[in-house]
Amino acid sequence: MSYLLLKYIHILSATLLFGTGLGTAFHGFLAFRSRDARVVAAVGRSVVLADWLFTTPAVIVQPATGIAMAHMNGLPLATGWIALTFALYALVGVCWLPVVWLQIELRKMGRASELSGAPLPGRYFRFLLYWFLLGWPAFIGVLAIFYLMVFKPDIGW
Repeated sequence: MSYLLLKYIHILSATLLFGTGLGTAFHGFLAFRSRDARVVAAVGRSVVLADWLFTTPAVIVQPATGIAMAHMNGLPLATGWIALTFALYALVGVCWLPVVWLQIELRKMGRASELSGAPLPGRYFRFLLYWFLLGWPAFIGVLAIFYLMVFKPDIGW
């Protein structure tokens, strides 16, 4: 595979990762805070589906293409900006995995409330807060990764 094709795939997957993350976070935030169990259940389904269809493949493609491009350019993975990118990617992943689980749980609680007619439980609002709080370091981490990929600063360890 040519370097430019690999770079194209890397950029597309980064765009998909960031765009889907931002879009589902915004859509989910508005729906999840609505307190309407029907909305929570419906949007929760689409948010979780989007994570499986778009985010998960991009999460796999990003490091694979990044490592391949570094190798093609003769850059060691210990190069400052590359190493920091991988560290931030790990941080984002540590935030993202519980967010996915929380989204699934929020969706389940919304569906249960929708079916029973009961209000959303107190646990729902705690989970919503955790979901919201975990999103911020992930979002900032992805912005920092974009910065590192574009500017490739000389970071000496």
